[in-house]
Amino acid sequence: MSHTKRAWKLQEFVAHSANVNCLALGQKSGRVLVTGGEDRKVNLWAVGKPNCIMSLTGHTTPVESVRFGPDEEMVMAGSMSGALKIWDLEQAKIIRTLTGHKSSIRSLDFHPYGDYAASGSLDFNIKLWDIRRKGCIYNYKGHTDCVNCLRFSPDGKLIASGGADGLVKIWDLTAGKVLTTLNLHCGPVNVVEFHPKELLLGTGSSDKTIKFWDLETFTMVSSTDGNSTPIRSMAFHPDGLCLFSLLKVYGWEPSECHDSIPISWGDVADITLTQNQLIGASFSQTNVSCYVVDVQRVHPFGGVPNQEGQQQLNSSQNSSHNRKSFITERPPTQSSRQARPPTQSSRQASVPKEEAEEPTHDNEDEKETSTADIKNPEDYREIFQPKSRITRSPTRKVEPFPAPPEDVPSEPEPVKKPPPARKTTPEPEPAPKQPVKKTPSKKESESSKPVPKAVSKQTRQIKSPREPPENSAISAQDFLPKSEQPGNKKSQFVTDESVLQTIQNGHDAMSAVMSSRSKNLQIVRAMWTSGNTKTALDSAISMRDPSVIVDLLNVLNLKTGLWSLDLCSSLLPQVKDLLNSKYESHAEAACNALKIILRNFGPVIKSNITSAPSIGVDLSREERIQKCNACYNFLSEIRITLEKKQSVSGKLGNLYKEVQILMSTMD
Repeated sequence: MSHTKRAWKLQEFVAHSANVNCLALGQKSGRVLVTGGEDRKVNLWAVGKPNCIMSLTGHTTPVESVRFGPDEEMVMAGSMSGALKIWDLEQAKIIRTLTGHKSSIRSLDFHPYGDYAASGSLDFNIKLWDIRRKGCIYNYKGHTDCVNCLRFSPDGKLIASGGADGLVKIWDLTAGKVLTTLNLHCGPVNVVEFHPKELLLGTGSSDKTIKFWDLETFTMVSSTDGNSTPIRSMAFHPDGLCLFSLLKVYGWEPSECHDSIPISWGDVADITLTQNQLIGASFSQTNVSCYVVDVQRVHPFGGVPNQEGQQQLNSSQNSSHNRKSFITERPPTQSSRQARPPTQSSRQASVPKEEAEEPTHDNEDEKETSTADIKNPEDYREIFQPKSRITRSPTRKVEPFPAPPEDVPSEPEPVKKPPPARKTTPEPEPAPKQPVKKTPSKKESESSKPVPKAVSKQTRQIKSPREPPENSAISAQDFLPKSEQPGNKKSQFVTDESVLQTIQNGHDAMSAVMSSRSKNLQIVRAMWTSGNTKTALDSAISMRDPSVIVDLLNVLNLKTGLWSLDLCSSLLPQVKDLLNSKYESHAEAACNALKIILRNFGPVIKSNITSAPSIGVDLSREERIQKCNACYNFLSEIRITLEKKQSVSGKLGNLYKEVQILMSTMD
């Protein structure tokens, strides 16, 4: 088999009427998917099928995070306003609406076997919820930025959380306090995962590394080499043999990349392993895509006899340490309450009173408007009803997803795939549709007929909604400016040469822009590597190229230790201009820079502009006050700009609101 056929795209579909903000796969079956969007809906899907099974409504603001329960019988969703809703999928109704967070909920997880859930928010807090009693039973404080991710340990006794502050914190549920803080990442922590058996934790960050931590000693076991992109999703093998992330397979003792699959999937939001297949899902704007990797073709599970490969990996992992394991046996049903976190009375003896949370009751207005719209009753009954649901039914077997037609042995396929009747019916039909376009010739339409049926059938099943219809011809005129489209007088004389010349001119212009940008960056880099950061910055500003400034900001945003008051005063005018850019990436870089400036230098700026005049001559102090005054003036102007952008939605809108909150520290 060829290297590229180890993975394939299963499907792509439009998931929401507005941008998709989050998604999660069912970790137990790998066959269900939940998405949350800007349209304030939570939609449920069967992986591999293009139609929505059920749409859950009730949130009054965009949905920012979603998560299935451990048995996929519940789904939880957090919104931008800080409201949390939990639905019972068997009964197709909402069971809880929980409020208490002051800002967007960015991370969620269910307790592995108790009636509890945890949420992490943009308000820097983690809340532990009692689902039955409808309230928050504890609030964990410690992060200084958004809580991007959190996970319960397999035994349900710990919570690991990762934040935009670059910190990983381990919380003890029974003691109600942080056990340790792991601070070796150099960028925001985006994902944390516990090893399924051993006292080991994996963390992935925007610094493009994965780090493994021993949970007995709270020391780092190993760290991967830098990847090409930030780490946003990862999963341990169910037997704990290795870790999958970014289409790479990692070991940790020693740190080693066992295999890598060179295929571009974009920013994968969630992955899970089931039936010897790795299922991945990503989203972009309104679209969601699902992918499959055949784990048996990935080293160390492929390339050698499968059983021997697993034994070799297993023995090598076990021989390198004597790490303890989680005790994951679920307590008996009658005494399951013993395994839950402490009650309000027992906790008050060991934690400060200000940390205790009052029970948070359902919002009745939201509860009344929360509905479940079952769009596909047949799939709903098959997947979520208790008698035949995927996760409980002993009669139904979860079969692996079939490989693409061209990757299946050719012997059985000619019988099943191309029915004889299809030779006569589908192919003549496209002919009447062709006159809609005047440009395609008969030769072009006929050239599409020899496509093998196995391939064309696959295209119909998993075709992206943005792809052109089957058998439609794409002509050169599709790439011409409107002034040269058919119907204009000039277009009567359009030739192939003029079409190619138009495309070439556009290509040459883009090449010139990129070449100029590359030269500018080389100049800045030469000064940067010489150790003079301020000179490199001044040089970049003098080039008057916003793209160069953005590239520089992206580096500085990852290396916060390079910032100084000098850099702040020089960069704030550029940041102000970037906030008004038509490019979202430019505004996003500016917002991230503002967050660093306000957190690290906001108190310094405020204290200097409000301090009493010094007695005598102090040139360094006067210079510092002058820079602080300049920074304060620019921040005041930026604040006015941000106030005008509060209506912006999506990720950028959240950044604007977050910066606006930080601006209040300057009052």
